[in-house]
Amino acid sequence: MGLLNSMFGNKKNKEPKVVRKSNLNWIPLTSLDQLKTIKEQSKTESILIFKHSTRCGVSSMVIKQFEALFQEEHQRLKVYYLDLLNYRNISDEVGYTFQVMHQSPQLIVVKNGVTVLHTSHYDITTVDLTRFL
Repeated sequence: MGLLNSMFGNKKNKEPKVVRKSNLNWIPLTSLDQLKTIKEQSKTESILIFKHSTRCGVSSMVIKQFEALFQEEHQRLKVYYLDLLNYRNISDEVGYTFQVMHQSPQLIVVKNGVTVLHTSHYDITTVDLTRFL
């Protein structure tokens, strides 16, 4: 049984999985109407949009690193998550509305209804989030 337990696991002796609390509270971007909300919210605060492809290895790596950037003081930031594969029409409209070329992964920061920063791929992990508080 030792070999089978090592291959398939022994449920009785498993240690509890450590769950890391995230300081990032994603807001799913799933409708075109939300773009109006983002423009309105951006009049009083910076709004972030993270465009993510669930089939892309680079996008998967970057999203994990992006989440790790969030410290407790960043919890106030509103960050919209856009699944590019399921909401391609919204992605197209984001590009048009905020005047950015499509990339994946991509981070767009909106303030006063316009893009104040957009970056993609691993450059996302170098963004100083504190400047958008």
